[in-house]
Amino acid sequence: MSDENFLDARTAGFLERLARHEHPLLREMEARAARENFPIVGPECGRVLFQVARMTGAKRVFEMGSGFGYSTLWFALALPPDGRVFHTDGDARNTAQAREYLRRAGLEDRVDFQTGDAHDLLRRAPGEFDVIFCDVDKEQYPQAREIMRARVRVGGAILVHNTLWHGRVVAPAVAGDAATEGVREYLRAMWADPAFVSSLSPMDDGLGLSVRIL
Repeated sequence: MSDENFLDARTAGFLERLARHEHPLLREMEARAARENFPIVGPECGRVLFQVARMTGAKRVFEMGSGFGYSTLWFALALPPDGRVFHTDGDARNTAQAREYLRRAGLEDRVDFQTGDAHDLLRRAPGEFDVIFCDVDKEQYPQAREIMRARVRVGGAILVHNTLWHGRVVAPAVAGDAATEGVREYLRAMWADPAFVSSLSPMDDGLGLSVRIL
C-alpha cells in the first residue's frame, strides 16, 4: 500500500473503509506489510484484481513481481479450482513465504511458484494468459510491456501497479530518475497501442488496466 494519496482525506478514508474485508489471512498479510513497510497492493487494488480475474473468466494468471503473495492470494481466491496463478519473485525468501501463506489458505495447488527474473519467466512460460499483473521495478516497465502485450490473449487484461508513482509522473522531469521515466514511457506506449484500450485509476498510487481488443 502506498503512502501517497491523491484524494482528499475524507474521501480516501471512506474508500478505505469500504474496501475492508474479514478474510483473516489477507488481514494478517496487510498487518505484516504495514509493520514491515513491505509494498503490497492493498485491499482496494486487491478487490480489482479479483474482479478482473472473474470478469475475464480467467484460468491462467501471471504475476510479474509477487512479493510474499498478497496479490497472489487475491487472484487464487478468484480462480476456479482448475485455475493457475504463476507467482514470480526474485527473492527465494518471498517465494517460500508466499507458498506458506497459500498453503494456509488451502489454495497452494492453484499456484505455480517460481523464483527468478519475471521477464525471463514470462518469456519461457507456455501459452497465453487471461490476466497479467505487473509490479516489478519501475524502470523495467517498458521492457515488461513488450513481453506482456504479446502474452495476454485477446479479451484478456494487463494490470500494472504504481502508475502514478507517488505523483512523480506529473512532476517536472528529474535527470537520472529512471523509475519515473520508466512509468511514463510505459503509459505513453500502452495508451497509444491500438491493440489495447487502457484506463488508469488513482487508487493506491495508480492502477493501470489495459484490455486487449486486437
